[in-house]
Amino acid sequence: MTSPTVSASGTPAGPATGPSTGAKRVLLAAPRGYCAGVDRAVIAVEKALEHYGAPVYVRKEIVHNRYVVETLAARGAVFVDETDEVPEGAHVVFSAHGVSPAVHAQAAARNLQTIDATCPLVTKVHKEAVRFASEDYDILLIGHDGHEEVEGTYGEAPDHIQVVNSPDAVADVVVRDPDRLIWISQTTLSVDETMDTVRRLRERFPNLQDPPSDDICYATQNRQVAVKKLAPECDLVITVGSANSSNSVRLVEVALDAGARSSYRVDQASEIDLAWLDGVTTVGVTSGASVPEILVKDVLALLAEHGFGDVQEVRTATEDLMFSLPRELRADLKAAGKAPVVPRREGRTSLDVQPV
Repeated sequence: MTSPTVSASGTPAGPATGPSTGAKRVLLAAPRGYCAGVDRAVIAVEKALEHYGAPVYVRKEIVHNRYVVETLAARGAVFVDETDEVPEGAHVVFSAHGVSPAVHAQAAARNLQTIDATCPLVTKVHKEAVRFASEDYDILLIGHDGHEEVEGTYGEAPDHIQVVNSPDAVADVVVRDPDRLIWISQTTLSVDETMDTVRRLRERFPNLQDPPSDDICYATQNRQVAVKKLAPECDLVITVGSANSSNSVRLVEVALDAGARSSYRVDQASEIDLAWLDGVTTVGVTSGASVPEILVKDVLALLAEHGFGDVQEVRTATEDLMFSLPRELRADLKAAGKAPVVPRREGRTSLDVQPV
């Protein structure tokens, strides 16, 4: 594929400026792609394979991205749905989405060597659930029923938690004491929809308390803000991400809500329907927090082949947060005399593009 034409990079903040001039261009969202929690989880599986050798088992998808899962599987990772599929005594990695105490107990009963790659920001929500349950609050967990992260958080205090799937589900909420009520949330939701749900909850329960800090993670919020900046300038916004990635799906919705004429999600460049480009002069491109940058590069290359070679970065934040590897893996690497691993900042090398 032909590479897009790019020029010297910079990192200013701000939206795209002015309406389209008719020349074809790409507005590339930044931040995009790997967050610190995803980077940490993927590297944990890679280092576990290097250190222990294949197979290393992973409960559920380590992150919600098909390319990442297939790449790690080719290196020897074995993905399973439940711990009882893992041979006794084997190494198993828990995904970035977190697991319930029951899963930890099941792993211990099978003498599994666990590596807990739960994102620290998800762990924070788990701790909130435990704390508020111990204080006998009813906890309203805003999130998508059936999502692995929600299942893990719910499992911390099932007698105290009820899941609120959407603003429309607020009418069905029943609590014991409206004066001892608090909400928490899945980390990968739409900020706007979550706040709409909270608003409706507070209309019913005026004394509803907020969590001590935001539960929606910094990366989810940053990617949504970047899309909101570029979407009004775009005829089309393409989000790279898998269908089971909650934060990727939300980006498609955020783009439409922010003014994009059309918005689609693809796993990879080959899924782009070229009919989407008919009559289009400005394409926005972003990617979910579990998407490696190679997939974005492929999308940009395809767009360049069809005249969209002018790539301009719309940066609204610079992320430098990094998480250390899971403690179990760090301990084993240290005991073997191996150098500590520092996860890659943003999980990628930045593209050299023209800022706007």
